[in-house]
Amino acid sequence: MDFSEKIEERLSPSPAALPRWTAKEFERRVFDCHPRIAVFDCDGTLWGGDAGCGFMDWSLEQGLVSRSTADWIDNRHRAYRAGKVSEETICGEMVQIYAGLRDEELRAAAAHYFDGFVRERIFPEMVRLVARLRENGAEIWAVSSTNRWVIVEGVRAFGIPAERVIAAEVRVQSGLIASELVDVPTGPAKAAALRRVGLPHPDAVFGNSVHDLAMLELARCPFPVNPSPALMTAAAQRGWGYFRPASADEAAAAVEGEAGIP
Repeated sequence: MDFSEKIEERLSPSPAALPRWTAKEFERRVFDCHPRIAVFDCDGTLWGGDAGCGFMDWSLEQGLVSRSTADWIDNRHRAYRAGKVSEETICGEMVQIYAGLRDEELRAAAAHYFDGFVRERIFPEMVRLVARLRENGAEIWAVSSTNRWVIVEGVRAFGIPAERVIAAEVRVQSGLIASELVDVPTGPAKAAALRRVGLPHPDAVFGNSVHDLAMLELARCPFPVNPSPALMTAAAQRGWGYFRPASADEAAAAVEGEAGIP
């Protein structure tokens, strides 16, 4: 590292210096932005934990897919955690494993899973915020790399309609789930998905991980919520602040797939 690089490193903002907003300050900043279009990531942002990974594990335990498929995706997920499979690839495969099942069956399974394992982890502050935004006439969207079945079910609690959900999904033909991918919105693909639906510059975007960074950068007003370590670093570099809900784990672990991301 040469002298100029050392100076740049020394002057780079530290995540420890990142302003943390109180709930009151967070809401004030959001409404000072006067958003007409607000976009939310879901896992880690609207509720705690990874509902996508959780649903996959639960569905395998319930025997929704064959043993051979379960063993295959388990091996693939291990490879992903080891950095040998990309985030986009694993998010797509976690939806494709249900090919051949009925869409109605997966929707029912997602509702059962969310009610039993995720609903209690919804952040009350985010429920109130979204409700106020809707009351003010804002159009609310949800963008997630978790499967669409779980996300559509989960955002019902926030009054977000299914037609404003962009999530990992496969084609459904005559009620049967196919293996053809429709969308896998993660990382830059989240920003691309927003552009595709005519939202190239949403007023406000809320996200918790570096996989949300591309769409946060599209926003007139970016709002890191419950940020992972990698997003904290990115936010500090961009001069952003952040909000952490009261029920969020203060010592949150790195989001899967962020290993090695600066």
